[in-house]
Amino acid sequence: MRKQLFTLAVAITALLFTAGLSAQITAPSASPTVKMETKIGMTDFHATYSRPGKKGRDLFTKDGLVPTGEIWRTGANQATKFTFGDDVTIMGNEVPAGDYAILTKPSGSNWEVMMFAYESGSWNSYVEKTPAATVTVPAKETGMSVETFTIVTQNHTMDGADVVIMWGNTMAAIPVKTNAKEAVMAQIDRVMAGPSMNDYYQAASFLAENGKEKKALEYITKANEMGGDNARFWMVRRQGLIQEALGMKAEAMASFKKSMELAEKAGNMDYVRMNKKSLGM
Repeated sequence: MRKQLFTLAVAITALLFTAGLSAQITAPSASPTVKMETKIGMTDFHATYSRPGKKGRDLFTKDGLVPTGEIWRTGANQATKFTFGDDVTIMGNEVPAGDYAILTKPSGSNWEVMMFAYESGSWNSYVEKTPAATVTVPAKETGMSVETFTIVTQNHTMDGADVVIMWGNTMAAIPVKTNAKEAVMAQIDRVMAGPSMNDYYQAASFLAENGKEKKALEYITKANEMGGDNARFWMVRRQGLIQEALGMKAEAMASFKKSMELAEKAGNMDYVRMNKKSLGM
């Protein structure tokens, strides 16, 4: 009995010792990761970066924590990542939509900002590579000291904003321009020009499938009139089907014949066969 109790005690001790070895202690990160999302104009902009603290240290000096004239990961831990949902322009440089690793080279009143096509969070892996874009932006001293490294967007306009890097009493602004004005003007032109041929076709299809053939015929007729010499065979067939549903047999036959001819010209034999069947051929 004593031998059994001793064996059990040894097993329990070993179990507790093993559990102690596998336990992990977690603590707050010294440089927490931030994921910031906003819009610049109508473009989605995301920034993912780590936020180190100043903690009384010199920053942008020759012998500081971030030495001037040397490449910096622009934060802590992994490479800072910017994501642009649409193409943008920065200091005259066209930057296509996508993900970018951001490295900087602080140098007094000017910072060099290097944007690399994002591959991984390892910032060292980009140092010897060619950036997708490089811009030089102004930096200045501020009247306050920012303890924790921060990236924000400021000075928003209809089609742009500044992506601002702040730490200590230094601030560098990256001006980002989008095509929001052109995009809005294109929408205005499109809306003010009225429904397109496809808009009328989609409306007619919906109405026809929901028992409103008379209104559907009005819309599909407009769609095909807008097509003119470039009428679409599938739209003309839709007109024939609506006319057929309304008892307009002669008109429907004419539409099926025209759709068949257009489909033959386009090389779409599926529609040729469907129209032949509707024509009783």
